[in-house]
Amino acid sequence: MTFTTRPTLEGTFGMVSSTHWTASQSAMRLLELGGNAFDAAVAAGFVLHVVEPHLNGPGGEVPAIIATADDPRPRVLAGQGPAPAAATIEHYRTEGLDLIPGSGPLAAAVPGAVDAWLLLLRDKGTRSLAEVLEPAIGYARFGHPLLGRVSATIETVRELFENDWPTSADLWLSQGRVPEPGSLFTNPTYADTLERLVREGEAAGGSREAQIDAARLAWSQGFVAEAVDAFSRKAFRDSSGEAHSGLVTGADMAAYTAVWEDPATIDWQGHTVAKTGPWGQGPALLQTLRLLDAAADPAALDPSTPDGIHVVAESIKLSFADREAWYGDGEVPLDTLLSTEYAAERASLIGERASEDLRPGSPDGRAPAVAAYVLGRAERAARAGDATTGEPTVSRSGVTRGDTCHVDVVDRWGNMISATPSGGWLQSSPTIPELGFCLGSRMQMFWLEEGLASSLAPGRRPRTTLTPTLVLRDGQPYMACGSPGGDQQDQWQLLFLLRHLVQGQGLQEAIDAPAWHTTSFPGSFYPRETEPGVLVAEDRLGADTFADLERRGHTVRVSDPWSLGRLCAVTRDPGSGVLRAGANPRGMQGYAVGR
Repeated sequence: MTFTTRPTLEGTFGMVSSTHWTASQSAMRLLELGGNAFDAAVAAGFVLHVVEPHLNGPGGEVPAIIATADDPRPRVLAGQGPAPAAATIEHYRTEGLDLIPGSGPLAAAVPGAVDAWLLLLRDKGTRSLAEVLEPAIGYARFGHPLLGRVSATIETVRELFENDWPTSADLWLSQGRVPEPGSLFTNPTYADTLERLVREGEAAGGSREAQIDAARLAWSQGFVAEAVDAFSRKAFRDSSGEAHSGLVTGADMAAYTAVWEDPATIDWQGHTVAKTGPWGQGPALLQTLRLLDAAADPAALDPSTPDGIHVVAESIKLSFADREAWYGDGEVPLDTLLSTEYAAERASLIGERASEDLRPGSPDGRAPAVAAYVLGRAERAARAGDATTGEPTVSRSGVTRGDTCHVDVVDRWGNMISATPSGGWLQSSPTIPELGFCLGSRMQMFWLEEGLASSLAPGRRPRTTLTPTLVLRDGQPYMACGSPGGDQQDQWQLLFLLRHLVQGQGLQEAIDAPAWHTTSFPGSFYPRETEPGVLVAEDRLGADTFADLERRGHTVRVSDPWSLGRLCAVTRDPGSGVLRAGANPRGMQGYAVGR
């Protein structure tokens, strides 16, 4: 019998897995009230704003992938806000910057999360806005026990809040003190914001859908947009060490709406794997799966053995090199990047020794373009100063392992969703006092160089690391899964897919198995570090495995035994209808619920 930290849940009514037990149970409540998976996911999303504020917020973003009981074809909910109209490379250059800061108003894209959640509720949900927001309003108004990680994050940025971000100090520090872990924490201003959205929606009258649209307008063209516009004009210190004002305006808010898109998909090992388009890093996972098919029989690639780790890691490096050169919100040669012919060409580069080079390919004969920005690690750290830096690092003096949230839901009818909310962290930017939340810092993913796939341009979406996954089996939705973790999200999901879909491990077993990832490509977050040849691994993989990998040229950095990956997953057997769920035990925060 295989040991797992907890059982894989099984049932027939509904399953939820998320990165916080309160969000999971809040979603389950909506299912019990007769709502579907999409009602449940929206409830969880807004609760996550309240209970994991260091990992996501209303000023952030959320991509999701869904399939419905009456239409199994995956659809992407694109809740990634774009660069504001005034966000030009020239503007940042005139500010003396060669990177977009990792924190502060100048790093903020247009908020995308709230409009995306409300669009999902309008188009695919069944319950009223008031019902779905009730749990989040309650926790914000009457309090929730504060996570220890939230307290630790606030302590890390306490001096910044006290000296430079007074509105954040007003919310997150009580009489100058960091709230104790487990203490009851309230955010009545955010509760007011949510209640006002509900009131303005209900005042519009009409159908459920019309009321949700009225709430969306209150967000994008009403009181929320007005407060964002006014506050964004103020200057605050950011991770560049200087004070800058933001660029998001009310007009930017009004111009943005979340949209539905087709996913990027491949057929692999008897399944169809669906990801976002190349404005996200998701297709890099699909590329890696293609590479593994070309490089070796995936059934022989155990990602816990030196042979398997080496081949998988070298495949990841090649795919993420292409991510750096080709992915962005524009024209991307994705058909070629995901083709078996291109994969075979790229797989031929995998040798016996670990590569330390960034080696993007040339799809269709095109020459790759990679940012010229190169700095030594020490100089980058010095540039970061004492301000917050983004995901997953909070500041030079402190580290948080959390960086994003995730939620998966499947209901008894077969509706399924995978969503990865992030951004708008409490440490991203100063709190907007009238709203009870801050803007995000997702624009740090743009390059301030012309001619790149992810160069900054007004109206363009940053190439996000947020990457939910939906898997079909026999043409029917089978699994929703995902993980927080920035550049590591698709790497940890890859290990999970190999273990579950190919090796046949159960959900919880595959989630619990030792994790690892490589950092041998440019990071997506300020200060954009690269660590050639580095492989970070949980020490449960063992000293013999590490010695073998080092003989192959990998620089192994051993991590704590339960420190990497925060996988969530739910499944529905297309034949029997049996539902299953698992959740990551690392950090003692994520939980699956269901029956």
